[in-house]
This record gives sequence, structure tokens and C-alpha cells, in this order.
Amino acid sequence: MRILLVDSNSRRACEVQAGLEAAGFQVVAVSADTADLTRLVRESQADVIVCDLDDPSRDALESMRVLNRDEPRPVVVFASRGEPDQIEAALEAGVAAYVVEGLAPARVRPVLEVAIRRFRAFQALRNELDEARATLAERTLIERAKGVLMQRRRLSEGEAYRLMRRWAMDRSQRLVEVARQLLSEHDAK
Repeated sequence: MRILLVDSNSRRACEVQAGLEAAGFQVVAVSADTADLTRLVRESQADVIVCDLDDPSRDALESMRVLNRDEPRPVVVFASRGEPDQIEAALEAGVAAYVVEGLAPARVRPVLEVAIRRFRAFQALRNELDEARATLAERTLIERAKGVLMQRRRLSEGEAYRLMRRWAMDRSQRLVEVARQLLSEHDAK
């Protein structure tokens, strides 16, 4: 597993890197801060980001939020303090695990494994939600297009739907594509 390590303390970063490598992980990059975290992840092709931070700053959390949006990866934060609002902000930024009282070598592997599983489960839910939203948007377009046909041609709902299906089959298009074309023609008039 390829890890990007973020730690502002270079001596501690060396110790953490040694601990991660001893636990069987490959540290592919080390950074002193979270600035441009997305670029670092792309360049290093890291699978997981481990941040050993004394006190995660607002900028660090924003970098994690951008990373979660643009290049989603499991992010594990080991912090020396854990104020409830800080933990909540980190989780909202997409952090998969927030561990207080620093990084202990014996806990590294289980924490990373749990974080990765939690991240994957969350990504699966996010993908399902995106698919459901896309399906709903397509159905809404089809319903609007049926309404236009029903009004223009004085058709029943079933007749409008069958006509759109026939057009879709004749043109080798999806029903939603026919609906988009019909609505764009209607809106142009």
C-alpha cells in the first residue's frame, strides 16, 4: 500500500516513516504540510494519506476537503489534540479516521485498515447516491418530455411514452436522449 506521509516535524516524520515501513507499508512521499495535497497525491499516486499533525489547521482541513472532492483517498489524521469541533470539521472534510494522542506504531496497521474499509464503504454510498440522483434527473426529463408530447399532440401518457420509446429505438438512442432533444426543440420555440 502506497502512503503519502504529511508531518511538519522532520524528525518525527522520519520516525513515523520507519514505523509505517516496518508495518509493511510503502511510503512514496513525505511532505511537511498539506498545501497542494491533491497535486502531491496525483504525483505520488498514493493510496492512503497519513497526516501526523499537532493541531490540524483550517488550511489543512480545506486541503483535505479539496482532495476528497477531486482525488478521493482515505485520509488518516493522527493528532495530539482532539477537540470535538476539530474532529467534526476533520470528518466533514473527508477524513476517514482521526486518532488522538499521536501515532503509536502498534496501532498503525489496524487504524489504516479500518480507515480504508470505512472510506470504501463511504465511497460506495456516495456512488449509489450519485447514481440515484442521475436516475431521478433522467426520469424527470422523460416525464417533462412526455408532458410536452401530451400537450402538443393531445396524447395520453401511455401513448406519449410509447412514441418516445419508438423514436429512441428507431434512432438507436436512449430514451433520455430523445427526451433531451424533444425538450431542447420545445424550449427553442
